[in-house]
Amino acid sequence: MERLLLGADALAFLEREGLRVLACRLVGDEDEAVSAASKMEFPVALKVCSPDVIHKTETGGIRVCLKSETEVRQAFREIVEVFRSGSPGKRLDGVMVQQQGRGFELIVGARNDRQFGPVLMFGWGGIHAEAIGDVTFRLVPVTTRDAREMVRELRVYEALKNPRSGTVDLPSIEDFLVQVSGLIEKHAEIEEMDLNPVFAAGSEIEVCDARIRTVLVNEE
Repeated sequence: MERLLLGADALAFLEREGLRVLACRLVGDEDEAVSAASKMEFPVALKVCSPDVIHKTETGGIRVCLKSETEVRQAFREIVEVFRSGSPGKRLDGVMVQQQGRGFELIVGARNDRQFGPVLMFGWGGIHAEAIGDVTFRLVPVTTRDAREMVRELRVYEALKNPRSGTVDLPSIEDFLVQVSGLIEKHAEIEEMDLNPVFAAGSEIEVCDARIRTVLVNEE
C-alpha cells in the first residue's frame, strides 16, 4: 500500500521524529490565515495545499515575505483564486501559513534503490535544486565522516564556509544529515523523501517543505 505525505502532514511526521521544522498551520479561510500569522513572527509565507499540486511555485501557489495582516489577506485571496482558475477539478485542502525561512537553502533527499538499498542525497536546494544540480550521494547509514565529505563535495561549499555569505555552522549540517540517515534506517517503508528547502542559518537547520512517499507491504 502506497501513501504520500505532503505539506503539513509531512512536516508533522518529521517533527515527531525529532527534526526541526518551520512553524506552520493549515487554514481554510483568510480570517484563519490572519489569526495564524499573527501568532507567528512576521514575515510569513503562504502555500497552497493540494494533493494534486507538487510544484507550488510553478502553479503560482506560494507567496513569501509577507510582513502584515493586510499582505496575508491579499496573498490568501490570490493563491485561492489562481488555484481555482488554473487547476479546475483539483482538490484544495487549504492554505498553509508558515514562518518565513532564513539562511542558505539546502535539499536533502532519500531513495530506496532496488540494487543498493536506501541512498541519501544532499545539495543546494530551493529553486537551485533542479537548475544547478549541485548534489552528492551516499549509501545509508551515513556516518559523521560521510556527512562531512558530502558537504565538502558541493560546489556551493565555498559559499557555505565563507563568513561574508552569512554564518552557517557546518557541523550542524553534518549532524542533520546523520539524523536524516537514522530516520531512513528506522522507517524502511520510506521509498522516497524530498526535504526542500531546508534552511541553514547559524546552528539552526529547519525543514521548510517536504514530500514523503511510503510503501507498506501487506504480510499474509
